[in-house]
Amino acid sequence: MSTHQFYRKYMCPTSMRAIRARYDPYLQTRHRIEQLKQLGHSVDKVEFIVMGGTFMALPEEYRDYFIRNLHDALSGHTSNNIYEAVKYSERSLTKCIGITIETRPDYCMKRHLSDMLTYGCTRLEIGVQSVYEDVARDTNRGHTVKAVCESFHLAKDSGFKVVAHMMPDLPNVGLERDIEQFIEFFENPAFRPDGLKLYPTLVIRGTGLYELWKSGRYKSYSPSDLIELVARILALVPPWTRVYRVQRDIPMPLVISGVEHGNLRELAFARMKDLGIQCRDVRTREVGIQEIHHKVRPYQVELVRRDYVANGGWETFLSYEDPDQDILIGLLRLRKCSEETFRFELVGGVSIVRELHVYGSVVPVSSRDPTKFQHQGFGMLLMEEAERIAREEHGSGKIAVISGVGTRNYYRKIGYRLQGPYMVKTLK
Repeated sequence: MSTHQFYRKYMCPTSMRAIRARYDPYLQTRHRIEQLKQLGHSVDKVEFIVMGGTFMALPEEYRDYFIRNLHDALSGHTSNNIYEAVKYSERSLTKCIGITIETRPDYCMKRHLSDMLTYGCTRLEIGVQSVYEDVARDTNRGHTVKAVCESFHLAKDSGFKVVAHMMPDLPNVGLERDIEQFIEFFENPAFRPDGLKLYPTLVIRGTGLYELWKSGRYKSYSPSDLIELVARILALVPPWTRVYRVQRDIPMPLVISGVEHGNLRELAFARMKDLGIQCRDVRTREVGIQEIHHKVRPYQVELVRRDYVANGGWETFLSYEDPDQDILIGLLRLRKCSEETFRFELVGGVSIVRELHVYGSVVPVSSRDPTKFQHQGFGMLLMEEAERIAREEHGSGKIAVISGVGTRNYYRKIGYRLQGPYMVKTLK
């Protein structure tokens, strides 16, 4: 591996921690938990993100070893296989509330999805980069845009949350076409992701794009144009989508051309204020974010329902919000699976809860703090409404939940049982 490849792949903080642990999944997990404890964080609930490269392209034996050790690092048990690791992880004091795996559309087919369900994975981050076939071809993506749509459909019909990685400022696109692709991305039912990571193109020495830039055949957007573009993209994001990131976590000295500011999201928000437009994504409206940045707390909370069609299925986004202040307290994603669903647990009129999340300060499991919003009953209320919609409107005889391994007992307490990788309940 060249020095340039090394910097390109490994210089983010997460990767540096992996290097220090010699890529041992058990040690990475234990070291990070201890570090968070020392910083004063509650670590009774953790979420894993398996990032860097295409994990599902690795040999099955290595993948099983890696995920098994993540679970074993939480439970303290030494497992012989992935099923045993997951079983012990369910009862761990430090609970795994979810696993996210980064992948590509062509490594997000039925067999890959089934493997990821076995691991306890609940969310996928899929590298899309562009909705244009010519751009996918010119940037050597190695897959079609049709494959993107197919992967979204299969993933959501399996219950996964889908986060897309998108890359504005690719060669031969331009500002207007970049805006048009995000309109398409959020409005076309073939796309409509649950989350977005926005990674504006960076020129880094040692890449093919660097050669194009050096020869004058590629030029990055100016800082002002990029801020304007990101501001307009954020204004397009629907209220059921969460923007996780707005730029890559790469040290700025390594960037030859591209993003020149380390606070692109904040600069885009400032530009939005000038333009009189708003970002209404999930993250911006979260109760915790609103409290930190704007010193406001919800006053009048009510149930809000938004229905939309996406990837062949009927989606319902339920949330508890303060509509006057536009503050989000909790959300639930419910899907009436399409007829193309391939998991036997979900065939024959089944609705699936793809996400249940109550925001605010993290509260240790089994404790209640009246000043914090987790464990105040919003999750239960959202589940009751989801069950009603599934029974009365979807006509479903069964409801399923894709649950983090460590949260399965929560669903057992409200009448669910384990079937395959899902928690399920018969609707009467």
